[in-house]
Amino acid sequence: MSTYETILARRTIRKFKQTKISNSLLEKLVNAARVSPSAGNLQPLEYVVVRDKEFTEDIFQHVKWAAYIAPRGIPKEGEKPMAYIVVVENHKAGSASSPYDLGAAIMALLLTAWDEGLGGCWIKTCDKPALKKLLKIPETHEVDSVIALGYRAEEPVMEENDTNIKYYIDDKGIFRVPKKRAQTLTHWEQF
Repeated sequence: MSTYETILARRTIRKFKQTKISNSLLEKLVNAARVSPSAGNLQPLEYVVVRDKEFTEDIFQHVKWAAYIAPRGIPKEGEKPMAYIVVVENHKAGSASSPYDLGAAIMALLLTAWDEGLGGCWIKTCDKPALKKLLKIPETHEVDSVIALGYRAEEPVMEENDTNIKYYIDDKGIFRVPKKRAQTLTHWEQF
């Protein structure tokens, strides 16, 4: 699959097979994130990989899932993530460009995960102080995002829709993700 095809195919996954993810694959995801563009090459991001069953359950308790489709969008027992990568910003190395670094790094991680048969969910809404304490993150660092990971147990469908942005689960249980059409968002030469 080309990079472009991966970008078009990748969707957020919230239901996961209960198959362990190898340490080498988790390392590969972090590696993809770490070599992403970084403003001024400051590289303020660090990663906490959580794969222990007890820890993954603790992380699950501190994240919020899919507001538009709650509670149906919350993974149930037998669907929960098998690992998390918690993205942490080192304030000693950070800059005003950190949000851009975060976007680039997390997208690289998610695209690599998809290419490897995994799915992921980028979660920003979480109890950051609780995660910081749980993971023993130092005061110089802050939790930014949690990436839930696992082998995909659902196949979300993208649909073009210029008027409704809310993702939803249809009557057949299929997760549907509206995206505005390229023609709606593209302006040639002038706006």
